[in-house]
Amino acid sequence: MKKNQRLLFTILISAIGALVVAHAEDRGMLQSTTPAEIQLPIQGDLPSLGSATEWLNSPPLTAAGLRGKVVLVNFWTYSCINSLRQLPYVRAWAKKYRDQGLVVIGVHAPEFGFEENVDNVRQALKDVKVAYPIAIDNNHAIWNAFDNQYWPALYFVDAQGHVRHQQFGEGHYEQSELIIQQLLAEAGAKSIDHALASVDATGAEAAADWDDLHSQENYVGYERTENFVSPEGAASDSHRVYTAPAQLELDHWALSGDWTMGKQATVLNEAGGRIVYRFHARDLHLVMGPVARGRPLRFRVLIDGKPPGAAHGTDVDAQGNGTLTEQRMYQLIRQPKPIVDRQFEIEFIDPGVETFAFTFG
Repeated sequence: MKKNQRLLFTILISAIGALVVAHAEDRGMLQSTTPAEIQLPIQGDLPSLGSATEWLNSPPLTAAGLRGKVVLVNFWTYSCINSLRQLPYVRAWAKKYRDQGLVVIGVHAPEFGFEENVDNVRQALKDVKVAYPIAIDNNHAIWNAFDNQYWPALYFVDAQGHVRHQQFGEGHYEQSELIIQQLLAEAGAKSIDHALASVDATGAEAAADWDDLHSQENYVGYERTENFVSPEGAASDSHRVYTAPAQLELDHWALSGDWTMGKQATVLNEAGGRIVYRFHARDLHLVMGPVARGRPLRFRVLIDGKPPGAAHGTDVDAQGNGTLTEQRMYQLIRQPKPIVDRQFEIEFIDPGVETFAFTFG
């Protein structure tokens, strides 16, 4: 999604999700299209990768050193739900086409401050099982060199170092794989398996339920939040004891307890603080973590005032109990149908949590 315009992008996707993702990727049309039939004009040259602040899973790579290889550049950040839902496909392509000459490079361009911590990124790579090269782009220098505006974004580069195609946001996976195959064929790869890669997308990586996705991403820091309805109002960068209304309108949210609302994140000062949010989606996620690294924090989740039961996400049990162990996106709700308006509540048993953004799927 577009930097500084993620909310607008999510509203658009939630409004036309099935049309944008499923219908635009009509299986019959794409499977009857051979790679040679896709028009891929030259759009420029692969920009320099030399401004990466660090490389993981690889020594530093250069545009010149990649000549002769087909390159797929993936801009992502590890707490972004859109990046996570695209990731199973990128992993599968990296594995399937590696021996045919494909090099996948993940450019990790952080959105939140904690994503600049390279140790956090290293842990995330283990969690999501990514073994291909990762360029750490903490200064967004590579991002700017590509003139990129989205998480996630894919850039397809041929063996001569020319950018031939881009894909912004989720979806169009079959077309993307056909483009990889075409560029490999142009580079002289032999015996390309034209069957689509097998993708296992589970947990938070599973595709969104676009038909029922009516709630859009929302931030918890005061700079970009929407629909905050605690009657005390937001106190920027200072302690305040908040209360939450008993009933919320759809997509409204509130705090309860002693919090400090910062520009990017809101921090709990005393145990027992709560966040309530009324939403309409299959999945609810919250980007959050301990302020003090290495200090586990307990929390409890309710949905419509009750333990989630079968509606619990991968990071909580059926009683709604969970523990924060690092700064990342936590899946708290994955509810079975029917999907209707629900009131979500999370209570933090321990203080010292910082919360960043709600996302839905």
